[in-house]
This record gives sequence, structure tokens and C-alpha cells, in this order.
Amino acid sequence: MTAKERREQLIDVSKALFAQKGFEGTSVEEIAARAQVSKPVVYEHFGGKEGIYAVVVDREIQGLTGALTGALTAGGHPKVVLERTALALLTYIESSEDGFRVLVRDSPVAQATGTFSSLIGDVATQVEHLLAEQFRRRTLDPGVAPIYAQMLVGMVALTGQHWLDARNPSKHDVAAHLVNLAWNGLSGLERHPSMSDSGEPRGPVVPLTDDEAPTT
Repeated sequence: MTAKERREQLIDVSKALFAQKGFEGTSVEEIAARAQVSKPVVYEHFGGKEGIYAVVVDREIQGLTGALTGALTAGGHPKVVLERTALALLTYIESSEDGFRVLVRDSPVAQATGTFSSLIGDVATQVEHLLAEQFRRRTLDPGVAPIYAQMLVGMVALTGQHWLDARNPSKHDVAAHLVNLAWNGLSGLERHPSMSDSGEPRGPVVPLTDDEAPTT
């Protein structure tokens, strides 16, 4: 292997071990053994377990942040933005299961501090601005937008963590049910929710003003 290929191999091997055993439960010896290299090779590339763990977490945070931010800022009807964001998280979990396990294993959604908790807080801040604007347009108090943002993001994150192991129903069905609850509320749940096909909201919606109607 080239040095670059060896580095990537060590990252992949370490990510799988961290996902399975956590940071404390993983040793440099195990990383080296699974990669079929000597311990000095691991130290040469990363300086130790802490260094490789930091690289793994940083990569996963960048990947997930990029996916969620892209979904939130792409524009469109608020319900479609919610659908897109929920689906972005579930797609990330599907494509990077070990990476998501690393993020939530040592810093679960319900924990007040930690890398993943910090990420969720950053996403909630973005959602807060979107909600505040919608609240103003509906003559609701924008001052409560922050707590609603925490509710919404926390619900999506915890559902994603559950789906990580359950994997049933499909990610599209999970996203549809998430949006069903978040958008319609318990009193207005659709019997058979589904994702929007054309960007148009489905089911009961709050009337929109002309300037926020979804475009086709």
C-alpha cells in the first residue's frame, strides 16, 4: 500500500472498532492487528489512538453537517425542507453506519455535552432561524422558535438513532412519519403519510402567503 492507502485503511479499521467498542474499549494493538500492521505503523500515521479517533470523528461530523446543512438551505416549502432534512439524516445513517455509531456511542443525543450534541445544537440553530421566519409570517411569537427548534431536531435525531438498529420501516417511510407528526401534529395525523413527490405539501397545512407558496 502507499502511505495514503495505508492511512485510509487504518481509518476504516479504527472506525469499525470504535463503533463496536467505543474509544475506551479500543486499543492501538487491536487496530494494528485488524489492519495487519505493527503498532509503530499506527503511531507513525496518527501519533496514537487519540489522533486517529479525532480524524474519524472530524470526518463524520463534516459529512453529516454537510448533508444536513445542504438539506436545510436548499429552499422550498417548509414541509419539503423538513422532509429533505429528515431523509438526509437517515441516508447518512444508511451509508455510514459505523460513523454514526461512533458519533452517538460516546456522545448520545440525550447527552448535554459532546461532539454529537454540539452538532445537534448547531443544526437546531439553523432550524431556529427558519422557524422564526415562519412564526412571524403566521403572526406567532418568534421568541419561542428556539425551543421548537430543539424539539424538532431532537425528535429527528432520536428517531435516527432508533432506526440505526431497527432499520424498519424504510427510510422514506420513517421520514414521512416524522414529517407527519412534526407538520400535522397528533390531532391531524394522516392515516397513510408519504413523502412529497413534486415539492407540494400533502395533508392538512397552515395556509401560506403568496410569497411563501412552493414553486413548481
